Amino acid sequence: MLSKLKGFVNNTKNWNAFTEYLDSLIVQQQATLEQSQSIDVIHRTQGALFTLRKLQKLRDETNKNG
Repeated sequence: MLSKLKGFVNNTKNWNAFTEYLDSLIVQQQATLEQSQSIDVIHRTQGALFTLRKLQKLRDETNKNG
């Protein structure tokens, strides 16, 4: 499965645009986390941050295991 992503993650222009987008989403989620008072929202936001950070590592994972 990861080998199918090699073309995407090794295309510098696309990868840089993707990581910039992920960075902006992380900033948004961090702001939500800081302002949140609901434990449910906190848990959802933590999950979103975990997933976004995992996506930031996609290139390394793909090249390592793909």
